[in-house]
Amino acid sequence: MTDTRRRLRSGTVVLGGVGLLAATLTACSDDDPDKRCVDRDSYTAAKGYKVVDDKYCKDGSSSSGTHGTWYYGGSKSGSRVSDGSFGKSGGSGVSRGGFGGGKGGSGG
Repeated sequence: MTDTRRRLRSGTVVLGGVGLLAATLTACSDDDPDKRCVDRDSYTAAKGYKVVDDKYCKDGSSSSGTHGTWYYGGSKSGSRVSDGSFGKSGGSGVSRGGFGGGKGGSGG
């Protein structure tokens, strides 16, 4: 009887710990991992957009001449980013996988 009770306590601790870990990871995750604030007026065909401080996108202010806009996806090279989009679901923006996420049809 003692072994059974000890095993139950151990299982409860493990399950409780896994639940706590899952809740912590969910709370700390970023919804938009590929979201960057860029100066929309800084675009060059060779380099893309200049990444600027997030405050220019949050405040909406352009007192310094910087017009910040959120930019999703793309590839970053130094302080520049290109091949992304200004909308979450447009162009080559952030793409989430999962069941049924492919473009193929069902067989049969």
